[in-house]
Amino acid sequence: MSKYNTTVLVGAQWGDEGKGKIADILAENADMIVRAQGGNNAGHTIIANGKTFKLHLVPSGILYPNCDCIIGMGTVIDPKALTEEIKALVKLGLNLSRLKIDLRAHVILPYHIEQDILSETALNNLKIGTTKKGIGPAYMDKTKRSGIRMCDIIDPLTFKQKLEQTWEYKNKYLTQMYDGTKLDFTKTLNEYREYAQFLKPYAIDTTILLYKTIVSGKSVIFEGAQGTLLDLDVGTYPFVTSSHPVAGGACVGSGIGPTFINSVLGIAKAYTTRVGAGPFITELDDDLGRHIQEVGQEIGTTTGRSRRCGWLDAVILRFAARVNGLTSLAINKLDTLTNIPVLKIATSYNFKNQVIDDFVADVNQLQHCTPIYRDFEGWTQDIRQCKSFKELPKNAKLYLQAIQELTQCPISMVGVGPSREQCFYM
Repeated sequence: MSKYNTTVLVGAQWGDEGKGKIADILAENADMIVRAQGGNNAGHTIIANGKTFKLHLVPSGILYPNCDCIIGMGTVIDPKALTEEIKALVKLGLNLSRLKIDLRAHVILPYHIEQDILSETALNNLKIGTTKKGIGPAYMDKTKRSGIRMCDIIDPLTFKQKLEQTWEYKNKYLTQMYDGTKLDFTKTLNEYREYAQFLKPYAIDTTILLYKTIVSGKSVIFEGAQGTLLDLDVGTYPFVTSSHPVAGGACVGSGIGPTFINSVLGIAKAYTTRVGAGPFITELDDDLGRHIQEVGQEIGTTTGRSRRCGWLDAVILRFAARVNGLTSLAINKLDTLTNIPVLKIATSYNFKNQVIDDFVADVNQLQHCTPIYRDFEGWTQDIRQCKSFKELPKNAKLYLQAIQELTQCPISMVGVGPSREQCFYM
């Protein structure tokens, strides 16, 4: 274990696991919260003090006056969306002076968004299921070494030069490859210069501030976006995001080494959900699946799309524990399973009459796997006011104990409702 007071929060499924709520709870006693990857394709809904806060790129710690917030270099930033998010939070009475954006973070521009929309539409039935926020195309430019960064956009002359270098190519790509509409250079330049000047006071080299905070012994939370199974490398490729939501991504995207990390908390629902296309072994495409969707209010914060729902998949959780080095799990939405007579957990998969205990790398093979379930008796008691493991019904306790047994990972937190008060430590 590291000697530092640092924790990485990661989604242990396909995202939407309730990371925002857990981050909000931990942020109350944290000195700093860091976002290290993704962009405004993520969405965290936090209910606190009777108000609902919907965050997309700003870290959850912004709700606390003593918590500094960093948007790290591994993120991609839509200047328009971030400007609007900051202004909305200020209107809600929050102090945004504690927010810092790394100068190295890449910027999403209108041609990225257009490319995302047009390319996804062109795929027809082979759609990946992107949020169409321009995230993937921005990461593509970053990899091609042709991207524009925060340090570029906040300098008016540099921004103009960089934009001129890529503009003709981008318009040709959009109009000739996808038959899209040509974008206006002057309009984009002037509009995004305004966003850049608004964001300029927030832009610094965040790695220095982060390092000093960690070595001074202060508490730092790395707030993940998306989930392990959406990771560009270890996820269900190609139905993945364009960055690294795993624990290792927190180091790369924030600019600190792995020896500075003390613990890794994996967040999961008591069942499984996924948004968009891709394999989903335990999916319930029936009345029970729709029941879970309705009771769990499974609508995406960012996309507004209904989430696909299914039984808990312990194969996925074991995989997440392994690739992230999880030190514990937080299980959310246990209350959603109340009044379901028989609950199921997938303990392994069947592939051509072979039992598979580990998650499958080949998505084509994965699509032909079927779940092997263990059944559990449900409960009818309302658990939304439970404040401890001891207060839970017997069958709810057995369900949680089975998760620990099947994943070989201890549960440290349990959520029994949407608000931060409806969560307790094990």
